Amino acid sequence: MNATVEQTLVAKIRMLSPQQVAEVEDFVEFLAAKASRRAALDRLLAIAPALEAAGITPMSEDEIAVEVKAARAERRARDPAAGADRS
Repeated sequence: MNATVEQTLVAKIRMLSPQQVAEVEDFVEFLAAKASRRAALDRLLAIAPALEAAGITPMSEDEIAVEVKAARAERRARDPAAGADRS
């Protein structure tokens, strides 16, 4: 981003209410997460042919859910405070 665009955006943000600034921040975080997910998908698609050639089949959503649940249980066992407010 060039300095002029950055200065223009900062000037506009300074004119917003605190609630509007919070909305802008949420939107920027959304855009960053979207870009991150897209990059992860691109990496996965790049290796998909190699996985297929190696005979590796993708996990089902149910298998993924089981793995996530097991990892969370293991983390909670190591550190009971981790995820105490999550299910």
